[in-house]
Amino acid sequence: MSDTAFAPSAIPQPIPLGQILPWAVFAGLLLLLAIYFVGAEEGATSLLSGSYVHEFVHDARHLLGFPCH
Repeated sequence: MSDTAFAPSAIPQPIPLGQILPWAVFAGLLLLLAIYFVGAEEGATSLLSGSYVHEFVHDARHLLGFPCH
């Protein structure tokens, strides 16, 4: 048997909030945009004409519980 003990060579440092905040805001905006296209891009609130977006996210609408027809 070996009596070797391993000591950590590097101690993890916390990431400063100033570095995380821009990425968190960016991810939040992408999430809101995705929720809009899955949940509300249809009918009177539609930004794009036609039903291409609705058909593209149709199964995701049902999976997430959004009614569409």
